[in-house]
Amino acid sequence: MHTMWKGSISFGLVNIPIKMFTATEEKDIRFRYLHQECNSPVRYKKTCPSCNKEINDSEIVRGYEYESGHFIIIDEKDLTAVKSEIDDKAIAILDFVNLSEIDPIYFDKTYYLAPQETGSRAYNLLRQAMNDTGKIAIAKITIRTKQNLAVLRIYKNILVLETLFYPDEVRPISQIPGLPEETETNEKELDIAAKLIDNLSTPFDPQKYKDDYREGLQELISKKIAGQEIKAAPDIPPRNVIDLMEALQASLKETKAKSKAKTKTKEKPKQPSIV
Repeated sequence: MHTMWKGSISFGLVNIPIKMFTATEEKDIRFRYLHQECNSPVRYKKTCPSCNKEINDSEIVRGYEYESGHFIIIDEKDLTAVKSEIDDKAIAILDFVNLSEIDPIYFDKTYYLAPQETGSRAYNLLRQAMNDTGKIAIAKITIRTKQNLAVLRIYKNILVLETLFYPDEVRPISQIPGLPEETETNEKELDIAAKLIDNLSTPFDPQKYKDDYREGLQELISKKIAGQEIKAAPDIPPRNVIDLMEALQASLKETKAKSKAKTKTKEKPKQPSIV
C-alpha cells in the first residue's frame, strides 16, 4: 500500500511518528472517450480562448473570480503569507469526544495510520488509551496545502483518521425546498411502519452489500471482450401504489415471508437417529 503522507500525531507533549495510507478506494468503472471513426482516445488541450492558442502549465496562474469576469491573481508568496501556524507535518489533537456526538453528515474520507520505525510504543499507548476510554480525538491536519478538520479513532486494531467537513461546509436544511411540516401521524400506519422496520432490522454486515450496477457493467464488459452477444434485461413492471396503508400492509406481508424463508434456510436438518 502506498504511503501518501508522513508526519506525526501530537497531543500534549507526546509525539508519535506515523505514516498515512488511503483506507478506501472508488471502484467505479471509468470510460475513455474515443474518436468514433478510428477508436483513438480523444485528447484534451489547455487553450486560451482570447489568444486562441494552446498554452502549457508554466503559463497558468491561480485566479479568484470575485465578480463575474473579474479576477485577482494569487501566487505562491500570497499562499505562504496565509499559511496556517499548525505544523503541516503534524496531526494536532485538539480535544477528545464521544463518537456518538458527531453526526455522520460531517464525515468525508478515511485514512489508515501506522507508526513509523520509532513510533510503535507511543502509537500502541494512544491506541490502548483511546480504546479503554471509548473516546475519539478531534484534530487538525494539513493535506496538500488544505487544512482539514479530522477525527482519530480505533478501527479494529489500527488508528484511523477521518477528515470532516467544517460546519460551514454542511448546507443548512433551511435551504431545502418542499420539506413537509410536522403533522400528526396516523397511528395504524405508524404501527405497521414500526413492524416493517422491525422485520427489516438485522446486525450490520458490510459484506452482504454490493454494487449491482458496477458488477453488471463489469460482466457486460467481459462479455464484450469475449465477443458474446449482449441480451437486454427485461423491464421491471412498475408497482402501482394506490394507498399508503395498502403499501405498508403489502410490504409487511412481503418481509414476513422473506423472514420465514431465511429462518428455514438457517435451520439445520435433523440427523437420523441411530437405533
